[in-house]
Amino acid sequence: MTFSTTKKWSIDTNNSHVSFVVNHLMISAVKGTFKNFNATVFTEGKDFTSAKIDFWLDPSSIDTNDKMRDKHLISSEFFDTDKFPFITFVSDSFKKTNSGNYELHGNLMIKEITKHVKLNAKFSGFSKNNTGCDVAKFLLTGTLNRKHWKLDWNVDVHAGSILVSDDVLIQCEILLQKENNELTKDTLFLQELEQSTAPAYANHF
Repeated sequence: MTFSTTKKWSIDTNNSHVSFVVNHLMISAVKGTFKNFNATVFTEGKDFTSAKIDFWLDPSSIDTNDKMRDKHLISSEFFDTDKFPFITFVSDSFKKTNSGNYELHGNLMIKEITKHVKLNAKFSGFSKNNTGCDVAKFLLTGTLNRKHWKLDWNVDVHAGSILVSDDVLIQCEILLQKENNELTKDTLFLQELEQSTAPAYANHF
């Protein structure tokens, strides 16, 4: 009996960036990044149309190059990281639209509110890193309305303008690295069973 193999990928966090841009005072832009994140990705076949993605990040690792602003963003007025220590994304489809381009669909959970989102993914191709490991690079972009997750804080300024825009531009440069061992479906099932009995996010640190 033969089994199809499943490839397991993780993020090369040293060479990846999870970033966002939001308009400030409607005339300037603030860029931020999250320093602590990772994902588990399973694929079958030669491309990523079969990809199953389980992504997480720690919102308290936010960095906007302003310590006072970062402190505000992790407070109860924004991410409330003491109460909600993780943001997660679980994919439900990864559709190829044309050569090198995909639409990534899935459920994004922030502050225990889950909404379905779509991101655009630009595939830059396969290569190998300096250790000989197979890698794949993607640029993910999309626009999210922060109010959908009750990130509502704002300030009215002059002439009806607001301090921070509702729309947030997502810009992520992701380098996936393939783990050496390919998994049979039987092995994958046993690993998923083991993970399902472990505390949530126990292996994220």
